[in-house]
Amino acid sequence: MPIEAGIVIQIVYLVAAVLFVLALKWMSSPGTATRGVYAGEIGMLLAIIGTLLHHGIVDYKWVAIGLLLGTLIGVPLGRVQMTAVPQRTALSHAFGALCVTLVGAAEFFLNTPHVAKPLMGILALEVILGSLTFTGSLMAAGKLQEILPQRPISYKGQNLVNLGTLAIAIAIGIYLIYHPGQPVLFLVMIALGLIFGVAMIIPIGGADMPTVISLLNSYAGLSAAAMGFVLDSKLLIIAGALDGSSGFILSVIMSKAMNRSFTNVLFGAFGQVQAAAAGTTEERPVRSATPEEAASILAAANKVVIVPGYGMAVAQAQHKIRELFDTLTKRGVEVSFGIHPVAGRMPGHMNVLLAEADIPYDKLLDMDEVNGEFSQTDVALIIGANDVTNPAARTDAASPIYGMPILDVDKARTVMVIKRGMSPGFAGIDNPLYYLNKTLMLFGDAKAFTGEVVRELTGGGGHGR
Repeated sequence: MPIEAGIVIQIVYLVAAVLFVLALKWMSSPGTATRGVYAGEIGMLLAIIGTLLHHGIVDYKWVAIGLLLGTLIGVPLGRVQMTAVPQRTALSHAFGALCVTLVGAAEFFLNTPHVAKPLMGILALEVILGSLTFTGSLMAAGKLQEILPQRPISYKGQNLVNLGTLAIAIAIGIYLIYHPGQPVLFLVMIALGLIFGVAMIIPIGGADMPTVISLLNSYAGLSAAAMGFVLDSKLLIIAGALDGSSGFILSVIMSKAMNRSFTNVLFGAFGQVQAAAAGTTEERPVRSATPEEAASILAAANKVVIVPGYGMAVAQAQHKIRELFDTLTKRGVEVSFGIHPVAGRMPGHMNVLLAEADIPYDKLLDMDEVNGEFSQTDVALIIGANDVTNPAARTDAASPIYGMPILDVDKARTVMVIKRGMSPGFAGIDNPLYYLNKTLMLFGDAKAFTGEVVRELTGGGGHGR
C-alpha cells in the first residue's frame, strides 16, 4: 500500500474513533443524544470507508453483496415500533456476535495448525464470547417478543450444568493454546458457547431484561475488541472496548437499581410467579374509578407525578400522555415524570418513549430526584408500571424484591393506577399498593383510558379549577 494511502486510512480511523468517544459522551444526556447518534453514524461510515480503502481487499464483489444483504435486513429492522426496540437491540447484539464468531473461526482455520499461542488465546476468548452472546441475544429477543416464555425456566442443578458447560469450553480454549491443530475441538468449543448462551438466558425472567440487555451489550463489545486484536485493527479494539465497558457500567447501574448482584441476575431464576401462602388466597377489595372521576381528581390537583412503565409502551400511550401533560399544565397543574432506571424492557426505554412524544427533558426526573417529591404530591399517576412501585420492596423481608429501590408513589396523597387488570408484573408478585385506601385502580387500556381523561378535562364538564 502506498504510504500516502496508509496515512489517509489511519487519519480516517482516528477521526472515527474520536467520533465514537464523542457519541457515547453525547448520548449520556437527552439534550445531546441526537447529536451523539449522528456522531456514531458518521464514525461508523468513516470506519467502513477506511476499511474499503485497505489493501487487503482485492475483490469488492463479495463486499457489495454483503452490503446489499445487510441493507435488506437492516432497513426493516430500523422501522420497528418503539415497543419493539429492546428486542431489535437484542437482535443487533446477536448479529454482531455472530460476525465475531465467524471471523474468529475463519482466522483459526486459515492459520491452523500454526497459530501462535497469544493469538490462539485471543481467538478462544473471541469465539466463546461471540457464540454465547449470539444465542443468548436470540433468546433474549425471543423472550422480549414473547415468542418464548418470559418466566424463568429452571431445574434442579441448572447452575452447575450451565457453569460446567462454560468451564469445559474455557478448558478447551486453554488446551488449544498449546495444541492449536485440533479443528474438531475448536468447533466443540464454539458449540459449547452456543449452548451456554441458551442455557444462560432460560432461567432469567422478564424483570431482569434491562440488565440482561446491557450485559449482552458488554459481551458483544468485549468479543469485538478481541476480534480487533486478531485482525490488528486499532479502531475495532477502541470501538469494542467502548462498547464493552459502557455496557458493563450500565449493567452495574441496572443491578444497583434493583439491589441485585450479577450472580443473582444470572443464576437467581428471578421472576417466578410466587405461590400464595396457605390461608391468604382470599381476594382483597380494590377501589376503582371512571375516567370522569379520575379527571376530576387530576383537575383539582396542584402537583402530579406521572410514572410510566412497560404497559404504557405496549399501549403506545405516550402521545396521549403528552396531551394529558399539556392539558394539566395549561390548567396550572405542576406535572413531572418519575422514571425508574429499570422501567420497561431496556435501559432508558421510558425516556426514549417520552422523548418521542416531545415531553420536555427537564420534566423527566430520575428515581433519586423524584422520590423526595412524592410526599408533597397530590396525585401519583402510574401508567403500566408495577414492580418499580411495589412498596413490598421496603416492607416485606420475605419478598423477592425486598431491598430494591422503588419509586415512593405510596407517599403521595392519592395514587391512581392505569392497568388492564390485577395480574402481577414481571417479578411475578402481587403489589400491595393496589389495595391501599388512597389508591384508585383505573382499569383499561392505557391509551384509551388516558384519552378519555383528556376528553373529560377539555370538555369543560364541571372540571374547572
